[in-house]
Amino acid sequence: MTKIIAVANQKGGVGKTTTAVNLAAVIASAKIPVLLVDGDPQGNATSGVGVQRGSFRKSLYNSLVMGEPLSALVLTTEIPSLHVVPANKDLAGAEVELVGMERREYRLRESLVSIEDNYEFVIIDCPPSLGLLTLNALTAARSLIVPIQCEYYALEGVTELFDTLARIRRLHNSTLTIEGLLLTMYDERTNLSGAVASDLRDFYGQQVFETVIPRNVRLAEAPSYGKPIILYDIHSKGSEAYFQLAKEILAHDTKSSGQGTERTAVG
Repeated sequence: MTKIIAVANQKGGVGKTTTAVNLAAVIASAKIPVLLVDGDPQGNATSGVGVQRGSFRKSLYNSLVMGEPLSALVLTTEIPSLHVVPANKDLAGAEVELVGMERREYRLRESLVSIEDNYEFVIIDCPPSLGLLTLNALTAARSLIVPIQCEYYALEGVTELFDTLARIRRLHNSTLTIEGLLLTMYDERTNLSGAVASDLRDFYGQQVFETVIPRNVRLAEAPSYGKPIILYDIHSKGSEAYFQLAKEILAHDTKSSGQGTERTAVG
């Protein structure tokens, strides 16, 4: 079964797009077919895998609102096993236009049905809100990654997201699980990062990934070159961290499916 993962947190600037892009790229680098769905009107996941703004006419908007098949929207990237459904500013209108539609929360799930079997992983980058675009992603997903910046205000947002998750499970997607809470922008030189990480692990236990994503200059630079970190600087600490995260997720996947053999090795 295709593993559909939403990367979501209603707080902005916590590393959602960075995580969606680089996790997708690392998994795809192991020749595992991955579809990255850019669900944010800012389109940063799209440009982050090298698709230039303005180089495409149709985006996720055309599927969610116009009902066009996702297969007509998929673009290739520099990594052969990684494809992307792009986003642009048109997608901002979907929040308004979806309101009056029937089954508005299920538009993305229904669009994915015809194409998901082509991929082992579908990774959905969500906007920094809990509106209809994020709701569509969480209704379509089978699991959720929550990036959390290592600061105290970020912890407050997790509670709100979990409340939303409970409502979505009750009303729209009873099988949605937590893939994991991901600590991002971790600075080992500060006491604050360590304290936030400790508090989060004490409270959420094994729901927190072992992997932490460090503050890393190369990781921050990569999007300006339209490259995932593995194509920009594969030896950086940021790249190493996303390889470790991919290994954790693939291990989760193998364990939960009861398979006796590992997937293609990552890293």
